[in-house]
Amino acid sequence: MSTARTVVLAAPSSGSGKTTVSTGLMAALARRGTRVAPFKVGPDYIDPGYHTLAAGLPGRNLDPVLVGTDRIAPLARHGSAGADVAVVEGVMGLFDGRIADGAGSTAQVAALLGAPVVLVVDVRGQSRSLAALLHGFRSFDADIDVAGVILNRVGSPRHVEVLTAAADEAGLPVLGAVPRRAELVVPSRHLGLVTAAEHGAAARAAVDAMAELVATHVDLDAVVATARPLPEGPVWDPGAEIARVRAASGDGPAARGPVIAVAGGPAFGFGYTEHAELLRAAGAEVALVDPLRDGSLPEGTAGLVLPGGFPEEHVAALGANAPLRTAIAALAGTGAPVHAECGGLLYLCRELDGVEMCGVLPATGAMTERLTLGYREAVAVTGSSVFDEGSRVSGHEFHRCAVTPRAGHGTGDGGPAWAWRAAEPEGFVQGGVHASFLHTHPAGNPDAVARFVTAASRADAAAPA
Repeated sequence: MSTARTVVLAAPSSGSGKTTVSTGLMAALARRGTRVAPFKVGPDYIDPGYHTLAAGLPGRNLDPVLVGTDRIAPLARHGSAGADVAVVEGVMGLFDGRIADGAGSTAQVAALLGAPVVLVVDVRGQSRSLAALLHGFRSFDADIDVAGVILNRVGSPRHVEVLTAAADEAGLPVLGAVPRRAELVVPSRHLGLVTAAEHGAAARAAVDAMAELVATHVDLDAVVATARPLPEGPVWDPGAEIARVRAASGDGPAARGPVIAVAGGPAFGFGYTEHAELLRAAGAEVALVDPLRDGSLPEGTAGLVLPGGFPEEHVAALGANAPLRTAIAALAGTGAPVHAECGGLLYLCRELDGVEMCGVLPATGAMTERLTLGYREAVAVTGSSVFDEGSRVSGHEFHRCAVTPRAGHGTGDGGPAWAWRAAEPEGFVQGGVHASFLHTHPAGNPDAVARFVTAASRADAAAPA
């Protein structure tokens, strides 16, 4: 059982500096020998990449909408096993979640973890009004324990004095006062920050600068002192999840462990840590492939996972890697399982922004001006190597791209992947391929992972020796 003490860093709104302070806190604690387990609330893939650099342990997500409320504490216990402190970065404002009902908010996750909240407040242009803001956040929900505040972007020592007096009026201790530092801005683009994998040495330098900033201006011991151990309870176990799924379906272990290639690198970095853990628990050998650099699939590949990412930012290099595109098309042509989400869908199209891609799907992809964003309650329209027809999942869309046509047409052995309320069917099921814009969290769908590995095992057994 993990004994890690847990603290949640939240904010009144997006843009308050949560990522800088959270990442800097993780790095500053790790650099003084504290073993830090990093977490991010919500579906975001980018911040966990910086968390991984900061803490030296895999960044993980906690999203009640995607995995269910009952898995949040078990996943946190799993991810913080052996750690001293778990630091959880929130999403948007403290009480912001799914528009319809607030599900998935930082406050909900903090309550599920029984963890205290430290509020990161952008105090530019504020003085005594901070007291009213803090009073409101403390009193809005009795289940949420706001234990302290970190003042971000303070202007001067006098500004800190005035704000500290205001926080005293609200009954909250000031745990740090971070000055404005424009040079710490991490490059961003149409979907948020540039990923750590793409930013390379500059990302590591930014994390080092965040660590120095937080170590200098935040009382690390005081923040850790607010943290509390997670309540006793079950620990998420990928092996147990797969065993449960197979027992329910009557399936046994995979006949032999297939090689599952998982795309990564700068163009395809949108994956969850638990995915590889579940694939291995289901008997697969996980082999990474970088479509920007590798000219072939790993030897013996019997299944392929193409996660989301930013292929549109690397379209020329992806197009230039014709040997890998040809290998992926050949694999898909055998009926082997291929699971592609968002960026992976674009990569399987005939072309993306006029550049030739893998040509697996009868569709073209293009950047648009329109942002598509939000949770989706989706139903599988066509049975596939990943989902049974009629399966219901909670997923998330986040892209500025479109594909034409939007979905498969149901001819032959294929059809649309998903349907959800007030939207036309979306995505493609074609042979062993399942491709769509919908992101799902494998921890919320272990049955899909087991099904995928079983399909890969069968493809492996059918392949010529």
